[in-house]
Amino acid sequence: MSNSSNQMPYFIKPSINFSLSEKEEAYQHAFTELGLLLEGENDTILKMSSINSILKTHLPYFYWVGFYLVSNGRLSIGPYQGTLGCLHIELGKGVCGNVAMSKHTKIVEDVDILVQGTEHISCDPNSKSEIVIPVFDSKKDLIAVFDVDSTLPKSFDVVDQKYLERIMIRYFQGQG
Repeated sequence: MSNSSNQMPYFIKPSINFSLSEKEEAYQHAFTELGLLLEGENDTILKMSSINSILKTHLPYFYWVGFYLVSNGRLSIGPYQGTLGCLHIELGKGVCGNVAMSKHTKIVEDVDILVQGTEHISCDPNSKSEIVIPVFDSKKDLIAVFDVDSTLPKSFDVVDQKYLERIMIRYFQGQG
C-alpha cells in the first residue's frame, strides 16, 4: 500500500532526531510515566494504546508508532498513532513480517535501500527508517510486532532497541 503523494499530512509533524543523551532522558521519562499509568493493568489493547501515546509524546522522531497483531497466520494492524498503516502484512514480507518470523528486533537505517514488496512494504512514503520489535506474551508466544517509523534516515539505534525491548518485556511478558 502506498499513498498517492509523499506530502506530509497536515496533522503529522516531521521527525526530529535526538542525540544519545536526549534519547536516554526521554526514554527514562516515558518509562516512568508508563509505570505510573499501567501499574497492575492487564488489558493488552489498553497497554498498547497507552505505550503508543506516551512514546510518541516523548520521542519526536517517532513519526508512526504501533502494533501489528498476530492474527490468522499474518499480521493485522492493531493500536497505532500516525498515518494510515498497512491493514495486513504476510509473515515473512517486509520488515514487520520478517521480524515476526525471526522473532528478533530489526533496525533499518534507510528503508529506501531495501527491496520493495519483500524486504520492505511502503505503507507511507514519508517513512525513511524504522525499528521493529517482536512482542511476546508471558508464555513466550509471539502476539505482535511493535513498529516505529521516522521521516529521517538513521533515527534508531541500540538505545531505542534497549528501551523498547524492555518496555515490551515489562508490559507483555510481566518481567522487567
